[in-house]
Amino acid sequence: MTAGYDTPTTVDNPVPPQDLSGITGHRFIYTYANGWQYEMYVKNATTIDYRIHSGMVGGRWVKDQRVDLVRLVDDFYKISWNEPTGTSVVVNVLPGRRVLHGTIFFPRWIERDGSKTVVFQNEHVDEMRAYRDAGPTYPIHVVPEFARITLFEHVGENDESVVAVGPEDMPEGFADRVN
Repeated sequence: MTAGYDTPTTVDNPVPPQDLSGITGHRFIYTYANGWQYEMYVKNATTIDYRIHSGMVGGRWVKDQRVDLVRLVDDFYKISWNEPTGTSVVVNVLPGRRVLHGTIFFPRWIERDGSKTVVFQNEHVDEMRAYRDAGPTYPIHVVPEFARITLFEHVGENDESVVAVGPEDMPEGFADRVN
């Protein structure tokens, strides 16, 4: 078994040891099989920032999104969150293999008109909640996709400059970088 995971979880000890150093403080750019391109910065163990470079809601960006981040086994992380829009997201990240699988659960109102969310969300949280509350939220539009991680780099934790502007303000070719 993988180190740290040889002890079964119990009610008293429900979470195996968590070493998140392989993903916290890292920025990664990934492209889903459907062509949508995202960038995520794992700011720390509870917070991400992200930009959406292309796709259904390309142009959207968010800072300080609270997440649940766990290491399932060595080099396999799961990041999940719920947004003020009513969208829920679960992303499984395997940095060493440069693969990711994400499932996005869009409420119906975003499927109908995702352009309403193409903003810097932090400046529009009340508006996003109002759209969510107006709905419709159901049926949920589920988008499960594999992605290839094209850039994975350590930039340090809690650096507000990593995601400081929207994708439209990034230098040409920024999201096309590969390492």
